[in-house]
Amino acid sequence: MISKCNIETDFDTICKIINDASNAYKGIIPPDRWKEPYMPAEELRTQIAEGVEFWKYLDDNDETLGVMGIQHKNVVTLIRHAYVRTRSRQQGIGGKLLEHLVAMTKTPILIGTWADAFWAIDFYRKYGFHQVSVDEKNKLLQIYWSIPERQVESSVVLASANWNLSTLK
Repeated sequence: MISKCNIETDFDTICKIINDASNAYKGIIPPDRWKEPYMPAEELRTQIAEGVEFWKYLDDNDETLGVMGIQHKNVVTLIRHAYVRTRSRQQGIGGKLLEHLVAMTKTPILIGTWADAFWAIDFYRKYGFHQVSVDEKNKLLQIYWSIPERQVESSVVLASANWNLSTLK
């Protein structure tokens, strides 16, 4: 089952899932971008305060197995912080969360991820997203995300089929 997270009761679980699942990036992303924990609680609180709304996938025992954020920004929607517990991967949980969030919006969707996280890029492509050009990526990351230049260099942006650069003009 998919439901909206209650930040008061689900915060610790969201943080634990993000930090568990993000271990997949260790040794893949640039070492200067890796930290432990990958997302400290303060950073997660900032993301939520900036408008990231989290949704969760619950199993039959009401255990949260995955989380995914959505953030509405002007004329686009961002998918943010998509993570599934390490032990629960490859069960379709991420796809169900993504399909749910995609169905919630009519605006074009943008997703940023690490350029070397081939599995994440392949996942989003499977759901109809396409990687934008380097120039477009650089522009989009500066407009819609607040990340350091080093992270911009080592990231990609994927867009939904209804994305058009003229949306920005």
